[in-house]
Amino acid sequence: MKKISFYIILSISLSISAQKTYQKNYFDNGVLKSEGWIKSNQKNGYWKFFYKNGNIEKEGHFSANKPIKYWYFYTENGTKQSEGRFDNGEKTNWWSFYNNAEKINYKCQFKYNRKNGYCLMYENEKLVSVAKFKSGKKIKTWTDLKAFKKENNLLDLQ
Repeated sequence: MKKISFYIILSISLSISAQKTYQKNYFDNGVLKSEGWIKSNQKNGYWKFFYKNGNIEKEGHFSANKPIKYWYFYTENGTKQSEGRFDNGEKTNWWSFYNNAEKINYKCQFKYNRKNGYCLMYENEKLVSVAKFKSGKKIKTWTDLKAFKKENNLLDLQ
């Protein structure tokens, strides 16, 4: 009987410690600094972070304190700066980067937090050049998009 009671108490205490709670953190001036879900003393689930002026800095999901899934990043004045996917805390897949007018500046493929694949550069929302990276090192740049498409066997890239 004592063993059963012990296991029941242990199960209850473990389930209580694993419950999700919503946490809000504030700057010294009282402005919201961050808010999101905590589970087992780690960020889990959706979080938002703010600048001291109250504008959002970034937002996305965590799992065990590491960014996962899709994230958005903003400048201090509130314009979108970049967006992309994390996998186990590292940038992966396509990321988009914006200018101050929130127009696309460039898009890059990432793997393990490094540019790995293509980077597409834009001017006035028009594709003007492409670079190829491997493990963060630039391999080649194309400014002639017809040559790029032909060399890479691509039909349409925009």
